[in-house]
Amino acid sequence: MRVLFAGTGDIGIPTLRYLKAHHELVGVLTQPDRPAGRHRELKAPAIKEELRCLAPDVPMLQPESPRLPEVVSWVRQLAPEVMVTMAYGRILPKELLEAPSLACLNIHASLLPRHRGASPIQSVIASGDTTSGVTIMHMAEGLDTGDMVLEKRIPLGRRETAGSLSEKLADLAPLALSEAMDLLSCGNAPRFVQDHAQATVTGKIGREESLIDWSESAAVLERKIRSLQPRPAAVASLEAASGELISLKIHSAIIARKATGQPGSILRIDQRGVLVACGEGGLLLGMIQPEGKARMHSSAFARGRALKIIT
Repeated sequence: MRVLFAGTGDIGIPTLRYLKAHHELVGVLTQPDRPAGRHRELKAPAIKEELRCLAPDVPMLQPESPRLPEVVSWVRQLAPEVMVTMAYGRILPKELLEAPSLACLNIHASLLPRHRGASPIQSVIASGDTTSGVTIMHMAEGLDTGDMVLEKRIPLGRRETAGSLSEKLADLAPLALSEAMDLLSCGNAPRFVQDHAQATVTGKIGREESLIDWSESAAVLERKIRSLQPRPAAVASLEAASGELISLKIHSAIIARKATGQPGSILRIDQRGVLVACGEGGLLLGMIQPEGKARMHSSAFARGRALKIIT
């Protein structure tokens, strides 16, 4: 079938490869290049970089907004039968949803209606879900509110991070899409209405959402740390012996359920790491990253900084 793909993040790369190999890829929509890194140099989206290598002759458009009239005109000229989106990062207007002759399908990285929105993978881990997966859905004007075609499930590992789960779902997506496309081509693609009463909505993750509140339980914080790996990473403060608060990123931690103390206080430092009290239990910090420095183990960091220990 003639397919237009809309995506931005690298989670969509396996799907882009599948579409190029098994369908007629007529065009790609992705977001504009953005400033990135310390020097704020323009960086192309992962989908753009992949398309350059995979199929440089396929037309590509990078609009600031898919609502611009020229975007709708461009899509209509390509005459796709199906539009497939995954991690595009923009809500498509009605005019675009109606442009394909057969359907607009979205691949969402959670089991809808749970975890609609911008950060489903992070929210799955932070919520303590034991399963995740991808949902193939008919697109609607709302935020991930469309009727579902099918879903594919996978179990979550005990130490699952957003990074490891993203890789698994990226590989799962084309398998689910292939099944949905077969149903669509045969005219048998179902439409299962979501139970909107069960919906949860996730937002974009900024610095505020990354902050560690030591008054929360160790179990909640350990999940939060894994949900923010490898980026943007959880951010916390520890108190130095001088009283100064030291800001750092936490990349890994282990729950110490029997630890007790004032939340945020350092209970112990040894070769295993820095043990910090939480609202319930404690966290033994593993890999951390002080501001402006490279990653290091918390025990190595503690050897170079005098931290305040509450005994």
